[in-house]
Amino acid sequence: MKGPKPKPNNVIPMKGDAKKPVPEPLAFLSDEGKEVWKRLAPEMVKLDRLKPQYHDLFAAYCEAAADLMRFTIQLVDGRYNYTSQTRNGVQEKKAAAWGQRQEAISNLRQIGALFGMSPVDEQRLSDGGQGSLLDELTRAVRGEPA
Repeated sequence: MKGPKPKPNNVIPMKGDAKKPVPEPLAFLSDEGKEVWKRLAPEMVKLDRLKPQYHDLFAAYCEAAADLMRFTIQLVDGRYNYTSQTRNGVQEKKAAAWGQRQEAISNLRQIGALFGMSPVDEQRLSDGGQGSLLDELTRAVRGEPA
């Protein structure tokens, strides 16, 4: 290559290389929810899945993740069960945090599916849809790549 070599400060990045701004966590999030946002938002921005109209729903996902952490910590601290005196004697019952954790997991699954947060959902979102069988057959007959 003739002439001066390009320097990093004068190289124009390709369109795909431009960094997109990562939005700040929404103000109403808990501290734990904000931490989840800061951890996951950069990746969602890279995948173009965190447009402004999705911020509230993504915030709900972050809070569900924060709830999962919160309730799991309560359970790990030894509060899985408690005893209760009933007319049938002393009974052991599940702590409320157990059910709340299950609900947080359910919320994570439901909302996460919209953002492609599981391998199956990511595959579903990254595919261009089913496509057309006729188009695929036409390409196959012509010997064109799929």
